[in-house]
Amino acid sequence: MAKKLTRITDIPVVILCGGLGTRLVEETETKPKPLVEIGGRPILWHIMRSYAHYGYRNFILCLGYKGQLIRDYFLNYQYHVRDIRVTLGGAPQVELLGASSHADDNWNITLADTGDAAMTGARVKRIEKYIHSDHFHLTYGDGVADVDLAKLAAFHFGHGAIGTVTGVRPPSRFGELVVDKGVVTSFAEKPEARSCKGSSVTGVINGGYFMFSKKFFKYLSSDDACVLERKPLEKLSQDQQLMLYNHGGFWQCMDTMRDVTLLRELWTSGGAPWKK
Repeated sequence: MAKKLTRITDIPVVILCGGLGTRLVEETETKPKPLVEIGGRPILWHIMRSYAHYGYRNFILCLGYKGQLIRDYFLNYQYHVRDIRVTLGGAPQVELLGASSHADDNWNITLADTGDAAMTGARVKRIEKYIHSDHFHLTYGDGVADVDLAKLAAFHFGHGAIGTVTGVRPPSRFGELVVDKGVVTSFAEKPEARSCKGSSVTGVINGGYFMFSKKFFKYLSSDDACVLERKPLEKLSQDQQLMLYNHGGFWQCMDTMRDVTLLRELWTSGGAPWKK
């Protein structure tokens, strides 16, 4: 039987923020992809705000490429979002004006350097020391969705397996998950076409909203070459320890400038489905 946690605040949210973003060079030449702005705020902020809506307040950011800029953003966060008064002359003084009304003031953020060259699995393994709960969320720092995170957590605790992956239905350029009665039997990001007797290709792909128990760390390696979406998740699915949570709503990754433009237009129009 899965062990239930009584407080949402006990469960950390791990966000992968270290990739190069090579297909978005127009933006990522000067900043890491999670700092690309949608509606005047980094997409990373939008992702964190969606988790905070459901009560999560502890975040662990796996930094890599240009990670110092993400550090600087949060170290100076109050100066970005509040009115300030600067008194010059002698030793300059900076005063934050008025009471803060920002719900994100109570976030606890661990900024972890996981290396410039590390792959996704290595990054997750390297923050194991910061996971003090039995379970944790994991997602990427470059996509948004209107996933019901309360239902996702309830589903994860209910099935008792090690991992949960959220399945979404985007364009066909991605690989599909193979599922048999709710159990992910094959995890392949871009597999060749195949027939699977006794299983069904569901048309869904990895949407990037995971939950894991701490047992998942034994599937990971801190070696730079450890790719989360390869051996670790493939082995977890072979062991029938990866369950599928179906999400039929909005999901959008941010791989290209076309994706960035789409997200910005949705936000500007007031029709952003991920906005809480």
